[in-house]
Amino acid sequence: MNSKIVALRTVSLVLVPIVVALLVYRFLVGAIATPADPANTTEVSVEIQPGMTFRDVCRTLKERGIIRYSRGLEILAKIKGKPTDKISSGEYMLSAAMEPGAILEKLVSGDIVKRKVMLVEGMTIADLARVVGESGLIPAEEMTRALKDQGLLARAGISSPSFEGYLDPETYIFSRPVTAQEIIWKMLLQAESKWPQEFTDQADKLGLSRHEVLTLASVIQKESGKADEYATISSVFHNRLKAGMKLQSDPTVIYGLQNFNGNLTKEDLQNPHPYNTYVNFGLPPAPICNPNVAAIRAALFPTETQYLFFVADGSGGHTFSATLTEHNEAVQRIIGGIEKK
Repeated sequence: MNSKIVALRTVSLVLVPIVVALLVYRFLVGAIATPADPANTTEVSVEIQPGMTFRDVCRTLKERGIIRYSRGLEILAKIKGKPTDKISSGEYMLSAAMEPGAILEKLVSGDIVKRKVMLVEGMTIADLARVVGESGLIPAEEMTRALKDQGLLARAGISSPSFEGYLDPETYIFSRPVTAQEIIWKMLLQAESKWPQEFTDQADKLGLSRHEVLTLASVIQKESGKADEYATISSVFHNRLKAGMKLQSDPTVIYGLQNFNGNLTKEDLQNPHPYNTYVNFGLPPAPICNPNVAAIRAALFPTETQYLFFVADGSGGHTFSATLTEHNEAVQRIIGGIEKK
């Protein structure tokens, strides 16, 4: 009898601590695996900076109210065997209603927020700064300053008032944290990848610098939304330059106006700003937008024509003429057609 009691006591001494340990384990796991605020489903942006340790990350999440216990997430990571030494820096969208396990999974998988920036052909750097600001990557004002930073331009080997014309129209994906310089550099590299040796050779043949090619391409881009017209429009400008004529391009006038209201006036055409090709001979001093590859190619390889004039035909295209008489007749026909409508 005594031996049975001793055996029971021995078993109890062994089992009780195990049971207690299991209960404590279940409590701890339950506590650290419970959302900080199940009712708060609002996602907030949390940036993990480069160089932060996992403990730093956990403290940040605790401070932001995303998790209850900073040490708890560390313990959970160890229990689950997650590699917390390789957390990707970047922006994460998290909420207090998320289970810590789900938060941990997002962090270790590098599920960072991707922000899209669309630089559409024909956009100016002012447009780009606005788009970047709207994306939430960095403030528009910060982007504007960088796009005109002469130090950055010098490092890029660009002699121009800004990066206007040198950035490739494309859809870009960025993640925070990111700097304006990093955004610009990515767009510059993309543009460089689309400038083949063929372009350099043709520019040399025409006696044009890359800056001049981009400037002409930007004017072509702004003159028409139809890519199949680019080479013909280019021929008009090349012919006018060879003949010593002013380009007389409306978009160049608009670009240099401080406050353009959408209505180009006679006074605007006489405005003596540097970009006004009704007043000044030759190309504008710099590009007036960011042209696409098709416009750049057209600037380098114009169609062979005798055209010196063109006018919008009212349907999205243009009518081209070799003489002023033909041009005036085309203008009258188009005006007459519009009035009949």
